[in-house]
Amino acid sequence: MDGADSRLTGPPLARWLSMTSPPADPLGPLFELPGVADAVEAARSAIDEVHRHPANRRGWPTTAAAASVRAARASAALDGGSVELPADGSVDDPVLAGALRVAEALGGLLNTWQRAPLQALARLHVLAAADLVGDEGLGRPAGPQAALNPALVSARLDTLGRLVVGATRAPGPVQVAVVHGELLALQAFGSADGVVARAAARLSAIATGLDPKGLVVPEVAHLRRESEYRAAAAGFATGEHDALATWIVHCCDALVAGSREARSIADAAGTGS
Repeated sequence: MDGADSRLTGPPLARWLSMTSPPADPLGPLFELPGVADAVEAARSAIDEVHRHPANRRGWPTTAAAASVRAARASAALDGGSVELPADGSVDDPVLAGALRVAEALGGLLNTWQRAPLQALARLHVLAAADLVGDEGLGRPAGPQAALNPALVSARLDTLGRLVVGATRAPGPVQVAVVHGELLALQAFGSADGVVARAAARLSAIATGLDPKGLVVPEVAHLRRESEYRAAAAGFATGEHDALATWIVHCCDALVAGSREARSIADAAGTGS
């Protein structure tokens, strides 16, 4: 690659698409990395099993709503917010308030995510960061990388958008991990980027059919293994093959653990507690 291409550091998405002869499927090679295929199969199996839970056959809107709130609280905590939900319903913590707004909006953003993902990302940021930055900083790239090299950030977002709308047939868990990791690495908005990245990962899980009802709560697993989560995400940002494999396997493991969390929600719903 020439000097301009070498500036596309970090995750391999833009680099692969900028090559003279990129792979037919830009994410295809990721599925071949060590441990990824087995981790993907484990994640799919765990999610399929929880979708078969009796409480999720007809009562899934209730369990999905509970999962969404748990996901929002864990995601907020990962961004330094509170997990406490006051009994009176008032939420003073701005990070948690934003995460809850995002959680409530995800269902309505699914169609936008599937046809115009960058528009959906902008909306997610508006919701997540409404109490954190002024109106002029909402919904547009304003992070350090965007300030330093706006063309590069735009190119990487465009690449991610093309993948979301169909440029890859990689398995759902791989797509979820890539969306999540790329947005964490890019930090495009400069505020609430973690909440946005995890929400986009949830949208990807629903849109790819991996978790079509939004029952699984990998965010709780990320929070419980926070140091590992952050180390794996930092590794993904290097674009090294071993680190990419580690991140994808970590995300798959979180989906398995998130399926156990979903089962606990379904079990409670089934007993009426």
